[in-house]
Amino acid sequence: MHSFAMLLKSFSGDAHYAKRLLESFAKFNVEGIPLFIVVPESDLEMFEAMQVQNCTLLSEDLFERHLVDQEVHGIRPGYINQEIIKLAFWELELAANYFCVDSDAEFIREFRVSDFMFDSLTPFSVLVQDLELAVDPEYYHQYWKSREREIARIAQLIGWESPVILTCHGHTVLSKKVLESFVDEFLVPRGWEYRDALEQSPYEFSWYNIWLQKSCAIEVHPREPWIKVFHSESQHLEYLMRNITTADIARGYLGVVVNSNYSRGLGEVSASDSKVMNLAMMVNYGDLASVLLHKAKRSLKRISSRSN
Repeated sequence: MHSFAMLLKSFSGDAHYAKRLLESFAKFNVEGIPLFIVVPESDLEMFEAMQVQNCTLLSEDLFERHLVDQEVHGIRPGYINQEIIKLAFWELELAANYFCVDSDAEFIREFRVSDFMFDSLTPFSVLVQDLELAVDPEYYHQYWKSREREIARIAQLIGWESPVILTCHGHTVLSKKVLESFVDEFLVPRGWEYRDALEQSPYEFSWYNIWLQKSCAIEVHPREPWIKVFHSESQHLEYLMRNITTADIARGYLGVVVNSNYSRGLGEVSASDSKVMNLAMMVNYGDLASVLLHKAKRSLKRISSRSN
């Protein structure tokens, strides 16, 4: 069993993202950290063709007894099954600690085991409030309010009483010790499977994080996220307009995600693309015409004021 590894759960629909991720993984993985890629049995051949060094491809059939074939909490089976696989991966005894990385991530600088592990046995834990997302009107109305309720539900069920609930969206290290404790001490006494917990609240990382803090199964060493995530187009546009490049982002983060939930319809959006390329994908001709017209009016107004 590896002390530390990475886990990617993907499928054919995200293969183009996964290919980009694997290329960045191979480029910046200076210590040969292993990566396990879990995909549907039918997608194995497709992903076999894009494997890089230090990768092991696994069929999601290994988790068959846990997987669902119908909606859970109103969410399609494919999405719930990727959450289940992240929670259940420890059962394969391939890694004592594993960093869950999404297909739409890109690594942007070298990374090492020491970036993720406090010591040889204990991982760092991403535990944050993400209050800047409550400030973002777009994210607040679309996601924040419902997510806040769902996470409070997890805390209530676990019995975690705290005025400040810390968790993360993803891209964190999951510990086998914590998850084994979660199963033995929380799920089993209730006669639950992973799917039953997700039926109550479909946030796998918050189930992990709140149980981590409640159980003290391992020492908690909190840190800020490793991955910069653009959750919405407005967040990405803000960085572009401020001319913040991936070289700038790399001073604080190991990688970046342009969330495919909003960017999928724009094509393969990469944070490493130029400002012009990214803006060209995001701004439509109507918006561009309005901007040009507005700039022209302001220029004429300035010229007029000077002449007077």
